[in-house]
Amino acid sequence: MAVDVLILNTAVADLRRADFQFADRLVGKGGLAKCRTEDMPDYSQEQIKQWIDEGSATAGGPGNTAPLIARTGLKVAVGVNLGKGDYDGLDAQGRFFYDVLVANGVDMSATHVHPTLPTGTTFIHNPKGDDRGGIAYFPNANNDFDFAIFRKAVERLEPRIVYYMYSGLSDRGDANGGRDLAQFIHWCRTRGALTIADSHTLTGNPHRLIAEGKPVAEYRLLEPLLPELDVFFTSSDEAKLIQNTIGKPRDWVEFDERENNTHFLEFLIERFWRDKGRTRLLGVTVSNGAYEIHRGPDGQTAGPVKVISRFLSGEVIDLVGAGDSFRAGLITYLASNLDAFRAGSFDFTQAVQAGNLFASLFIKAPLDDRYANIKTYGKMLRVLQINKGFDSFEALCKALD
Repeated sequence: MAVDVLILNTAVADLRRADFQFADRLVGKGGLAKCRTEDMPDYSQEQIKQWIDEGSATAGGPGNTAPLIARTGLKVAVGVNLGKGDYDGLDAQGRFFYDVLVANGVDMSATHVHPTLPTGTTFIHNPKGDDRGGIAYFPNANNDFDFAIFRKAVERLEPRIVYYMYSGLSDRGDANGGRDLAQFIHWCRTRGALTIADSHTLTGNPHRLIAEGKPVAEYRLLEPLLPELDVFFTSSDEAKLIQNTIGKPRDWVEFDERENNTHFLEFLIERFWRDKGRTRLLGVTVSNGAYEIHRGPDGQTAGPVKVISRFLSGEVIDLVGAGDSFRAGLITYLASNLDAFRAGSFDFTQAVQAGNLFASLFIKAPLDDRYANIKTYGKMLRVLQINKGFDSFEALCKALD
């Protein structure tokens, strides 16, 4: 029953409404915070179900990646905790998450129904105009992610790629200073799986912390994890926070984007991936593409180089999930060319462009049909092989038909 990709952790229903002003009060206007279950607003299940039926919900976490990969024709499974409830055994959020993924061809057989904690829920204040509202994330059942349960899923599904979302967002998953997760990822590698994990922006005001050079404790969880990963991508803001936490703090404003991202990637690959025998790919995503550096199994390093997206045209509907959808494209390309990646004879630039393509299609899709623009791998590859940019989003979509 082998699958191409198994995505683990952080099942969440994202609820967006203009009347969620409480999120601003809870996490600050435009802020982002991981909140405690006991502080979650006491909305009834009937009310949450009504909002879902009205179209105010999207499936976050693996919901931003798994359906995209599955729509290309790959076999994708998701292993997550969902809350117990009265909607065919799940709570309203869990039933919504489960049904959305199943409808898009995702194997949900590795679902664990948590007996006491509700499904992860994010309340996003959606104010009118260009203002950014607060994002209040309640991990709930995600906080109790048990590696023993999901080892069984790995053994049964035999995934070629294991993707863990995210370091820093699960109390149990992050236990023992991140060493439990690192040991689990190491075990997945011993079974032959390619490994990828990421972290999540762990602060609602990263620019202030970057300017002050302050560490963020949760990023220390990456120290045992990073050596076990084959692939790691992060955002440009996160890159600065990560280095300020696990490396020497840097005055980032003195340097331009290229210098900062090059510095970070060189720091990371030398700190965590100096041994030979495995191919590693690291990157930093930016607004118009991504920087990448890679090291082949012979220990030779290439990069960092910037891969500018060829798919920037078109109106952005919602940036939430941009990084997740980028990884969906990257993972799709990796899974389709896995032997070449392991051998180091891999088109790393095209892999990054696959991430750029998926992200562009995702953030420009309507919220009620976020996966609509993703096509089969053959069609996506055909567009990747067109060595030019697209002057309009319509032209890009036409090329995918």
